[in-house]
Amino acid sequence: MDATDIGLWGVPLAMLGGAIRVSTPFIFVSLGEAITERSGRINLGLEGTLVFGAMSAYAVAVMTGSPWPGLLAAAVAGLCFGLFHGWICKFPKVNDIAIGIAMMLFGTGLGFFFGKPFIQPSAPDLPAIPFGAWSDIPQVQAALNVNVLFLIGAALAVFLWWAFRNTRVGLIVRVVGDSADAARAMGLNPNTVRLLATGAGGALAGIGGAYLSLYYPGSWTERISSGQGLMAVALVIFARWNPLGCFAAALLFGGAGALGPALQSVGVTQGYYLFYAAPYILTLIIMIATSSPSRTLAGAPGELSITK
Repeated sequence: MDATDIGLWGVPLAMLGGAIRVSTPFIFVSLGEAITERSGRINLGLEGTLVFGAMSAYAVAVMTGSPWPGLLAAAVAGLCFGLFHGWICKFPKVNDIAIGIAMMLFGTGLGFFFGKPFIQPSAPDLPAIPFGAWSDIPQVQAALNVNVLFLIGAALAVFLWWAFRNTRVGLIVRVVGDSADAARAMGLNPNTVRLLATGAGGALAGIGGAYLSLYYPGSWTERISSGQGLMAVALVIFARWNPLGCFAAALLFGGAGALGPALQSVGVTQGYYLFYAAPYILTLIIMIATSSPSRTLAGAPGELSITK
């Protein structure tokens, strides 16, 4: 590949690498929300969980000198947030959307409060696998330098897709999400199932936050999430609650988010910053399309708030 070829392939290579990097937190947050919503509950508090998970991961990684305890801390923090959200929502006449908004504000505020001492210190990064090591071209090497969490997220999407169809746990979550009365007739406790599903979804969202602070962008700041937790909710609806669809949609969002930096990397200096708004525009389009009263939400759990 000569210099001309590199120029022609510069934007696609930059978008490929950017899509992989940007999509990873979307993958984990959307898969977590898919589990939660499949049980019949929507969690708008994932933005707060994402921010607090990012702070927890960064703080623990700084104090221990290793990213892996930080990743575990983020998962535990997300689990606690999810369980707390699920516990509150089990009470009668409690609106899960309102509680989600409250949890979003609580999580971001708590993350900002405890995270102030860790804005300056540097934490170790999560490792990446250099799939482009075979090439001498820097653009190829950068595009194929894949973080381990992306690979774990891809495997998790396949596993959840299989589990929802072929395991007893997956069937229980789907039954509870479709009909609480049917679940009770089967001897299941919908509140317990939703509590555990919300906790699992929170843990995955916390891992998504750990990726932000420990790999890309790889620092802790108070504006680290940029609304990705809320966009992931739209992504799940767009994917029709299918884990494989969540993975594909996350790549789509990641590609949209990588468009601006890709143009900048090849020397486009006029107006490229407008493309930084692409993920938000895409989210708006998806929300308008899926909110149409003439369009059926195919695959939506029957107990989910947006279907009632």
